[in-house]
Amino acid sequence: MLGNFSYCNPTKLYFGEDAMSNLSEELKNYGNKILLVYGGGSIKKNGIYNNVITILNECGKQVTELSGIMSNPKLEKLYEGISLAREKNIDFILAVGGGSVVDYSKALSASVHCIEDPWEKFYLRMEDPDNEAVPIGVILTMVGTGSEMNGGAVITNTKDKLKIGKVFNEKVFPKFSIMNPKVTYTLPRYQMVAGFFDIMSHILEQYFSNTDDNTSDYVMEGLLKSLIHSSLIAVENPEDYEARSNIMWIGTWALNTFVAKGKATDWMVHMIGQQVGAYTNATHGMTLSAVSMPYYRFIMQDGLGKFKRYAINVWNVNPDGKTDEQVANEGLHAMEEYMNKLELVMKISEIGVKKDMIADLAKSIYILSGGYRVLTAEEIETILKQCM
Repeated sequence: MLGNFSYCNPTKLYFGEDAMSNLSEELKNYGNKILLVYGGGSIKKNGIYNNVITILNECGKQVTELSGIMSNPKLEKLYEGISLAREKNIDFILAVGGGSVVDYSKALSASVHCIEDPWEKFYLRMEDPDNEAVPIGVILTMVGTGSEMNGGAVITNTKDKLKIGKVFNEKVFPKFSIMNPKVTYTLPRYQMVAGFFDIMSHILEQYFSNTDDNTSDYVMEGLLKSLIHSSLIAVENPEDYEARSNIMWIGTWALNTFVAKGKATDWMVHMIGQQVGAYTNATHGMTLSAVSMPYYRFIMQDGLGKFKRYAINVWNVNPDGKTDEQVANEGLHAMEEYMNKLELVMKISEIGVKKDMIADLAKSIYILSGGYRVLTAEEIETILKQCM
């Protein structure tokens, strides 16, 4: 039965080759003191930086730059951004980059005017901001996280070896996001396919929960089939506009909170994968791919009906003359073959996890209860060993 819910998503999207032409008009709605947030400098190589700076100057904005946002944004970097934003009295944040830059910018949005320690308030106590949030806009350069249309913001505390995602309320959602699929063409293959699996994982985290006939499940099956089809085209031809634009749009809908409505949702792959990232600083999508197959095989019997449905409706497994378990296993085998075609990381040992890390790693993972099985720390340790 579809549960009770409310739904609000205030982010305005501009999508397509001419999406950037809307930036000037949007900037008229916000203040003049802009914090331009970006990563390691790739936007200077591909021309996006010059384009954005030109538009900001034409709009008469005072621009302060904050660069060097890393792929797993760190708490120390958040504190640096808070100090800079307060010093410059920033009244608008423009995030130019992928999910890490956007996540960081949302955390910063909530934290600039917070009188408490944002790590304690938002990430440990999981409270929403009761202070003013600095509005943000997004120019997206990499797909995968869905961060351009949600309140999620993952921050890594390297000292405590914790990587935690906070889902902020609507006041922290981007006010607008500009999405041109062509700007994703120059991504290295490794980052591209990591983003593809991040999208798949977001959908599966929401799909593998509940046993009812939920409309969201039908939507997610369609998103998954489109993602599989387009991603296999994109790895052969990264400049296939139809494939890349479909993937960009799927990534947004995978995590803009729409398909989660009426669902319990799981998120244990992310809990495990994020802590692998906290210990290794590995690329997020690859930490998810490295833990997914052992996790789903471990819980398959607990959600056998949905795993059977997944095999038939997403992977076109023929169920005739087979047990439910055989069908479900064939579906997971088809998923594994697909992941190998993308050349995803399939073992945590490939991204820096050592055997002597596993016990502590297992104990550090936050256990959620929305999936088909509530794991124990001992079961998580077993799964991690199977991920090696």
